[in-house]
Amino acid sequence: MWPFATGAVAINLFLLGLLGQAIGLPALSPIAALWWCLPLGLPATYASARWVRSLIAQAEA
Repeated sequence: MWPFATGAVAINLFLLGLLGQAIGLPALSPIAALWWCLPLGLPATYASARWVRSLIAQAEA
């Protein structure tokens, strides 16, 4: 699950960097988004794993 959550974080960071240009922030390069997604991917993986676990618990009930 970690590669998928980290990839989603990278895509969202890159798009957020593009949106930041509208308010005058510098663009975030794809390589910088990849570097930033590595530490931010762990909490996203934990959150998505908890969400999937709760969905499985609801399906079993």
